[in-house]
Amino acid sequence: MNDPYEVLGVSPNASEEEIKNAYRELVKKYHPDKYVDNPLADLAEEKLREVNEAYDEIMNGRMGSGGGFGSAGGGAGGQYRGDHAAEFQAIRRDLDAGDLAAAEMKLRSIPIKNAEWIFLDGMLDYKRGWYDNALSKIRQAMNMDPMNEEYKRAYNSLMMSSQGYRTQAYGRGYQTNEDLLCQAFQCYICADCCCDCI
Repeated sequence: MNDPYEVLGVSPNASEEEIKNAYRELVKKYHPDKYVDNPLADLAEEKLREVNEAYDEIMNGRMGSGGGFGSAGGGAGGQYRGDHAAEFQAIRRDLDAGDLAAAEMKLRSIPIKNAEWIFLDGMLDYKRGWYDNALSKIRQAMNMDPMNEEYKRAYNSLMMSSQGYRTQAYGRGYQTNEDLLCQAFQCYICADCCCDCI
């Protein structure tokens, strides 16, 4: 990944408020709603992903967590000290490296399903682009360990970054019963205008 400060267009000495403002402006600029039926939609989506990852890396680094949400690193969960701590760290490294098959294999081999397990399972879903599943699992991990700041940041960040994707997906390509009813009436009216048989 490029320098996160460069991606957001801010100095490493920028205040948290300046970083948030720059982030908000870039999210508006690359929001999927602006690129519906646009040949640049894929590029905008990639830029938005890069902006989100840069923001997460900066904010997590400033909080001393040592890693970005998008890379599933650091945070209180990253310092997990209970049973299977080494395995959880190995899963995080696999997620960081993009080796999702290895991460999943290691995760499935751990018998306990504690908050850290569920969080990492959610991060695996996030890496696969399954945002709704990821949100659900990260929320569950948050509820199981409400003091874990990494889980909260990850959830909030995913909520913010996936809102546009979910809006775009649910707003196009899927039809509700009301849409189908309207189309049926439109067809009926059109047929009535064109033909005396109705």
